[in-house]
Amino acid sequence: MRQSILSKIDSPLIVCEHVSCTYGNAPVVDDVYLKINRGEFVGIVGPSGSGKTTLLKAIIGSQPVAHGSITISPHLTIGYVPQVETVDWYFPVTVEEVVVMTRAKTKWWPRITLQERIEVREVLEKLGIADVANRHIRELSGGQQQRVFLARAMFCQPDILVLDEPTSGVDVRTRHEILHLLADLHQDGLTILLTTHDLNGLAAHLPRVICFKKTVIADGSPRDVLTPQVLETTYGAPMEV
Repeated sequence: MRQSILSKIDSPLIVCEHVSCTYGNAPVVDDVYLKINRGEFVGIVGPSGSGKTTLLKAIIGSQPVAHGSITISPHLTIGYVPQVETVDWYFPVTVEEVVVMTRAKTKWWPRITLQERIEVREVLEKLGIADVANRHIRELSGGQQQRVFLARAMFCQPDILVLDEPTSGVDVRTRHEILHLLADLHQDGLTILLTTHDLNGLAAHLPRVICFKKTVIADGSPRDVLTPQVLETTYGAPMEV
């Protein structure tokens, strides 16, 4: 069962109940219960291959659910930011074009209207990259590339922003800038769900952390969740934050 619709006004945006996903016969996500409420800022952390990306893809509807259900709020709009490593940065497209493409439903290459151009500039200005609107995406730094796809997700005016490893492949300064930017968006009322390896960034910025290794190991505040015992269970080796 893929998903049903939440009908109560006070209901959470997303509820995963006993969700399992497989690749072939191999389980990669197993019996996950997860609830995301409106206005939350949630980080999922775990080792590579732990199923974090698969879970996000199941939530946005691009990964089949083998067992269980994902229930979403009516008319929920999700803005998705993939891992930068999955993007073809040599595709011949400008920053402005790649942002507008998120609204293209019936045409492969959108013709940008004046109103769309104004709206794109507003989003890019908010993210601090308006000056690169006409540049090819391959000419950008890692931090700029991440902001472009954040702008793309924001352009559809989402109810929730879902980001897969938004701080991967960038330097420490850019990593903190991205997390501060996301914190500002959250302060503006946006619900955010992300995956990351940046434990220290999580502890500093996110009120709720989920340690994940095929299933939920622990869920709560950084103080309660990021303990040596929980991290060792999650990563299979002693760790401290």
